[in-house]
Amino acid sequence: MKRLGVFFAVLLVCAAGAVAAFGSGGARAVVAKTAKVQLRHTELGKILVNASGFTLYHFSRDPRNKDTCMGVENCSEVWPPLLTSGRPIAGSGLKSSLLSSIRLPNGRRQVTYAGHPLYMYSPSTERGETSYVGFSSYGGTWYALNAAGKSVK
Repeated sequence: MKRLGVFFAVLLVCAAGAVAAFGSGGARAVVAKTAKVQLRHTELGKILVNASGFTLYHFSRDPRNKDTCMGVENCSEVWPPLLTSGRPIAGSGLKSSLLSSIRLPNGRRQVTYAGHPLYMYSPSTERGETSYVGFSSYGGTWYALNAAGKSVK
């Protein structure tokens, strides 16, 4: 009888772990952590990058503090927003007063810099890559940002 109790306890722990790992939809749950934005020297000068060193972009169609990419079919799959669970962290050379976040319709928080919502380019394979700066797609143009929050073209 004691073995049966231990068996059910182990089964419950395993089931709880499976729910936590896979969520109710069957896909692994992704929890956004506090985002860190940094500067990286590139051929275009110093630009904003994420904590892994990948270039961050802003979308020319976005008004201040508003993500319009989410409303364009497939845009967020190619240009995913930089998400955060807390107040974003400014790396050396950046003004923390320019770094903030906005709430998206799905309840998540997207990082902004100088009012520009920040995005990554999902096919990017190189840190600090600048070949997509000035790229036009989804009805607008994608630019990098410098420490002053100005477009790098």
